[in-house]
Amino acid sequence: MTAFSPTSTQPSDLPVLIEGLPNICGWEDRVVEVMSSTAPVFLERTPVRLEQVQAAFAIALHMHQPTIPAGAQGELISNLQHMFEHPGEGDNHNAGPFAWCYGRMGEFIPKLVHSGRQPRVMLDYSGNLLWGLQQMTDSGRLGPELLDNLRRITTDPAYWPCVEWLGTMWSHTVVPSTPIPDLKLHIRAWQHHFASLFGWEALSRVRGFSPPEMHLPNHPDTLYEFVKALRDCGYRWLLVQEHSVEMLQGGPIDHKHLPHRLIARNSQGEEVSITALIKTQGSDTKLVGQMQPYYEAKTLARQELAGVEIPPLVSQIGDGENGGVMMNEFPSAFFQAWEQIGPEGVIGLNGGEYLELIEAAGCDPNQFPPCQAVGQHRIWAQLGDQPPTPERLEQAIEQLRQSDSNFHLDGASWTNDRSWVKGYENVLTPMNQLSALFHRKVQADTQEPRYRNALLYLLLSQTSCFRYWGQGIWTEYARELYRRGLAILEHDF
Repeated sequence: MTAFSPTSTQPSDLPVLIEGLPNICGWEDRVVEVMSSTAPVFLERTPVRLEQVQAAFAIALHMHQPTIPAGAQGELISNLQHMFEHPGEGDNHNAGPFAWCYGRMGEFIPKLVHSGRQPRVMLDYSGNLLWGLQQMTDSGRLGPELLDNLRRITTDPAYWPCVEWLGTMWSHTVVPSTPIPDLKLHIRAWQHHFASLFGWEALSRVRGFSPPEMHLPNHPDTLYEFVKALRDCGYRWLLVQEHSVEMLQGGPIDHKHLPHRLIARNSQGEEVSITALIKTQGSDTKLVGQMQPYYEAKTLARQELAGVEIPPLVSQIGDGENGGVMMNEFPSAFFQAWEQIGPEGVIGLNGGEYLELIEAAGCDPNQFPPCQAVGQHRIWAQLGDQPPTPERLEQAIEQLRQSDSNFHLDGASWTNDRSWVKGYENVLTPMNQLSALFHRKVQADTQEPRYRNALLYLLLSQTSCFRYWGQGIWTEYARELYRRGLAILEHDF
């Protein structure tokens, strides 16, 4: 095994901002080196003895605010800043509580640790949000304690074993409708940005990935490229929504509280896989806000996986700031649960910690039950015994569409009641055009300011929020970002 040793005792030897822009590129070789570590992260630090655990739960908090071209002079600002500046619009009066939610784990974790508890939480922050918090801190709109407290629980050995950061797409883009060449750009941009804020050593501990909106592509070629990009970028496991995956023979997951191996096979017959933890269905925010995963875990018993008896894991993620339950009920529920939890029986674990523990107990990840993206069984059945080719795959997909109007390859997410594609041609067409032009024209060194500027607008144009709130100001934000990105590419390259 190889381990990464930081060369600096400071949180980071990277600049957080470069000419006012977030650090999202330029240190690719270093990022690859850091993310190549295979040494266990939690195994030597965890006090957990797996044989004493009946069942476990893991909760993740997803945090995001989009970047919008809505400053006083049209400059890029966080939507959180816009909320503070326009408190009378919509629910913008929640700006203060939202900001507290983004930083409160920096208060909760030390308080629980100092009282003798061993809390656990996974954190998923978009790059947009991290940049916005930095912008607002630098301008004095937020106090320095928010980021300082997050940095403390991320780097201090007394606290970081309780907190597992999950990687994500930098600009909160939904994967199935993101141009394939841009997937790795988002993933690497987040890794750069995280390292600049919290340090290389902290980045080396980020092994799990949380896709925005829990949106998993189900087109075989897109899923393959996504999983391959995750593996190429050093990620070892992925959090997936229960109804976004199926067994290889079709049908729902049989053992949703055990880790699976997500198989991605493309139209060329190539295959890649990654460990998947299954996020169960339900009202995400309410389940996390009321700590339901803990109470569900109390109803479970140990199960067998790959010939080894292990505790099952109830995994759940919810918006960390959204809705009254997260703002008002979660803090007391979080403390109440941890006051009941001891070192054995039913306990809380983070995803990576759990996977390291069961692997040390003898579970081989290659023997985890296989699964695939939902709907793929029908595709492969339609192909029959024919070896896959791009032409045959598309023919099989078209035959399925003609025979079943409900069949689609838009992927699946935790918001299946809305489409990220239908009705958004005025956003998607420019977005795809900007991506194609970027990859055709940009040949610059990734440390050049013009590259970083062009990359920033490319990533921002793909933010999911511009296709979440319907037509109007949000789609106009997307089109303005496209116009600016196009102007940069035409002027600078």
